[in-house]
Formats: sequence, structure tokens, C-alpha cells
Amino acid sequence: MPAAADLRTSRLSDWNKRFVVEERYVPAATRRRLYATSVALVAVGLIAFVVLAANVMTHTGYERLDVPVERWFNAQRSAETTGFMTVLAIIFGPVAMPFIVLITVIVWALTARHLWRPFLLAAGMLTGVLLAQLLAPLIRHPRPPVSLMLMGPDHTFSFPSGHVLGASDFFLIFAFLLASRIQRRWFTVAAFVVAAALVVLQVASRLYLGYHWISDTTGSVALSLAVVGGVIALDTRRTVRVEGERIEGGLSQPQVDGT
Repeated sequence: MPAAADLRTSRLSDWNKRFVVEERYVPAATRRRLYATSVALVAVGLIAFVVLAANVMTHTGYERLDVPVERWFNAQRSAETTGFMTVLAIIFGPVAMPFIVLITVIVWALTARHLWRPFLLAAGMLTGVLLAQLLAPLIRHPRPPVSLMLMGPDHTFSFPSGHVLGASDFFLIFAFLLASRIQRRWFTVAAFVVAAALVVLQVASRLYLGYHWISDTTGSVALSLAVVGGVIALDTRRTVRVEGERIEGGLSQPQVDGT
């Protein structure tokens, strides 16, 4: 029995070590920039979201762009473009997107030396889903007319757009978690340019297919910025160290970063 207990303890210890995140050693200025970036994203995202939510509930300000923008997208419709936008809607919709996230998290967790980053990605995505489900019934912004919807009627409320929020959270968080470890300027720029382009495509898809207004999609991007800012702050607090600083248990020591 003692041997079995020791084996269980050893296995639990191995699991704990695997879940413990890798520590990244950076200059103090780099850590300050990470915190400043996270605060800026949360502040800008929340302020923009609150302003947009107030606009759609009072039918003022930015919300007045909804109809003109929707008319422009309707004028661009063609068979080829509709097919492309439909594919985007399916991939980043409530059926396919969860599987994409699940597969990404599982593969990353199985291949990584630490579980922290896949855990952060999953937590960020779940936060976005919960926010969308909670806020839409509270804000109660009607969708465009059913006659404009190209994939069947949808009578749920539209602010914020769950499709756009999910895509934005996924691409931006994923880009940050990769770029923050690779730490190459060219990769950081490329990762966020690609992420932003994919978010813009998803915004265009929702507007083109007639399921959201520009205020819905912009609100989703604003809310996503706040979620990403929170992820950056949490990741920085948990993993970033400055060599020689005093932490619990003594002074921090450099370690080799894991994938």
C-alpha cells in the first residue's frame, strides 16, 4: 500500500509539474509594456463596447451607420461571393468553431511541454461565449430583416455578434500566445496582421449574409479586445519574470522556456 500511495503521489506530482507554466525572463521594460498593453486593451475595449451598446439601445450615434452599411453590402452580392461568405460563416459558426477550438487545444496540450497556453486559449474562448450569451438578451438589438438573411431566418438578438467575437478571440489570443514566446518582431507583426485580416473577413461575412449590423460586429471586436487584454495581463502575471527579482521562495532564476 505505501508503494501504491507513493506511485499515485508521483503521478500527481508529474501532472502538477506539467501544468506548472514555463517562466519567461524578460527585461523589466518588456514586462511593463505587456502590462501597459493589457490595460490599454481592456480600457479601450470596454469603453468602446459600452458606448456602442448605448448607441444601439438608444438608436443614436454609431448605430445610424447600420442601414447604410448593410445596403452597401447587399449591393455587392453575387453567387461566388455568397458561396465564400457562407463557408466563412460555417467555419466560424456555433457548430464548427467549437470543434476547431477543441482540436487546437487538445493537439497543443498533447504536444506542448506545459498546458498553460492551451488552457489560456480555451479560457479566453469560453469567456467570449459566455459574454455573448449573457449580453445579447440584455441589450436586445434586433437583427436585420429576415428577407436579407441568406442562410435562413434567425430571430435571436444580434449585439454582440457571437461569430465575430469567437473568431476575434481565437485569432488574437492565438497570435499573442505564439508571438509572446517566439519574440521575433517580424513574427509578431505577421501574426497580428493575419489575425486582424481574418477577423475583418468574418465581420464582412456577417454583414454580407444579412445577419448583423456594423454596430453588432464592431461591438464584438471591442469586447474581444477587452478579453485579449485580460489574457495578456493574466499570462504576464503568471509567467513573466525579471531575472534577479525576489519572488515567493527566493530569487527568480533563469529557466529554459518550453513550447
